[in-house]
Amino acid sequence: MDLQGQPEVYDLLILGSGAGAKLLAWTFAAQGKRVAAVERKYIGGACPNIACLPSKNVIHTAQFAHDVRRSEEFGISIDNFRVSMPAVRDRKRRMVQGLVDTHLTLYKQSGAELIMASGKFVGPKTLEATLADGTKRLLRGENVVIGAGTHAVIGNIPGLAAARPLTHIEALELDVVPEHLIVLGAGYVGLEFAQALGRFGSKVTVIDRNHRVIHAEDDDITEGLQSLLEDEDVDVILNAKIKSVSGVSGESVRVTFERNGVENSVEGTHLLAAAGRVPNTKDIGLELAGVELTEHGYIKVNERLETTAPGVWAVGEVAGSPQFTHISEDDFRVVRDNILGGNHVTTGRQVPFCLFTDPEFARVGMTEKEAKAKGIAYRLFKVPMAAVLRARSLMETRGFLKCLVERDSDRILGFAAFGVGAGEIMACVQIAMLGGMPYTTLREAVLAHPTIPEGLISLFSASPS
Repeated sequence: MDLQGQPEVYDLLILGSGAGAKLLAWTFAAQGKRVAAVERKYIGGACPNIACLPSKNVIHTAQFAHDVRRSEEFGISIDNFRVSMPAVRDRKRRMVQGLVDTHLTLYKQSGAELIMASGKFVGPKTLEATLADGTKRLLRGENVVIGAGTHAVIGNIPGLAAARPLTHIEALELDVVPEHLIVLGAGYVGLEFAQALGRFGSKVTVIDRNHRVIHAEDDDITEGLQSLLEDEDVDVILNAKIKSVSGVSGESVRVTFERNGVENSVEGTHLLAAAGRVPNTKDIGLELAGVELTEHGYIKVNERLETTAPGVWAVGEVAGSPQFTHISEDDFRVVRDNILGGNHVTTGRQVPFCLFTDPEFARVGMTEKEAKAKGIAYRLFKVPMAAVLRARSLMETRGFLKCLVERDSDRILGFAAFGVGAGEIMACVQIAMLGGMPYTTLREAVLAHPTIPEGLISLFSASPS
């Protein structure tokens, strides 16, 4: 419509279509509300297109390649196999297209309008949406939700931007096995891709400025993950301050770094930037909408996910929420309830997560580091994965289970698993925590044999320290 005229008015107007945003769109539209979601590129957000689900698809393929490579252990002889990255990529693309088609169906069924356009605020609760053909629409919402997400950061290291490094997006579109992949960052994304590309046949070097991989976790977790990578011939360089980058990723690239006062460098063919994410809050007119930012550039929200502008909410990573799809989905519940007149807050909610290396690392609740920092007395239950008979039967016994229990009660404070099926066994403990069950309930439970969760009986039967 003519931007000089009156805006199109919606009950709910959403910028972005990620996990929390799309659930709000579908839910309120299905209730008969007039809803529009403005999405620049990825229908359904990052998770089904360029992040969680496609990366796990590729990681699973890499695990399959790893198992083929060690097939003699299973009594199976396979000669002269090779990895075809175009086929790996196409398998991932088929999965993504199926997910996008499902999203389009849900928009249609719910009645929510999906507007493929670049959106920016031009006033309070008012968006200008610029479509691919250059036409513009002026939109206003009685309630507005911002779910613009984040993107991979390319740091201010000399030569880094010019080297055109891969981010997770381009890494999922590779059509060749990199001869030598250099990964900048030993966080979740860096470790998952390092192991996966190594299993496809790349030489891999991981460089990180911290003294440990995923350095915020307990030492036994970081040691286990670093040992896993090193056993798979991934070079891990820690305590390294990157000084400069030269060359172009995909051809030849050199990373120069300083470590313990000594300058050194490593050469590779490809470079992956996996050193963190920044919010998509730049140049979208937030100041015109009365929406303030935090000092780190995220949208400032309270515990109800309200922004500083009345009637404007924010969900997911752009609001500074923990960077997991399941947290954005919980943000949906918070905003949904509050728009409907409730008082739902984010305070004190559980934040479970899983790192999809093979084996996995999963955790919910408090770490030992956190408990010690807060002066909370705890009992530590810990057993090796070899104590889990299902892991024994699979001959996948790397890792351990551990759980923190409050010293003066039987309340579970936190649980961590590094081993096969870690994410699934974590969910069992998390449900017990949600129900306020003592750890003894899990110890005395009748769990099917042989399953991974059965290992909880062994864990809680062990003598605590």
